[in-house]
Amino acid sequence: MLTVEKIKYTIWAADSNRAATFYQDVFGGEIIKQNPHITDIEIAGGIISIHSGGEGKKTWTGITLQVPDVIEGAAEVRAAGGQCPREPEPEDGEPPHLAMCIDTEGNEIMLTRDRSK
Repeated sequence: MLTVEKIKYTIWAADSNRAATFYQDVFGGEIIKQNPHITDIEIAGGIISIHSGGEGKKTWTGITLQVPDVIEGAAEVRAAGGQCPREPEPEDGEPPHLAMCIDTEGNEIMLTRDRSK
């Protein structure tokens, strides 16, 4: 069996510094590696690797970030220069649990809340 040392999810950015600032400011990410081509940011034990040279096109990433409140989370994303094209909406009489957002580089991300509480 192959030993896995870590798992990273790589996204592309036209402006990797702007993207790094977004993930630091909104999600409390910490830069753990940075060079002219790659910036690795740790968030809640996971690593997002931002690769320079992106075209800034809208791209679904599959990244889901669990936050306590998706309405507040969507507001934070917008305040940091990202987008959430539609307000999070209640579902089945429960508070919103999902927000579809876009970072400053066009990468689509999803905010969720823990529904087991």
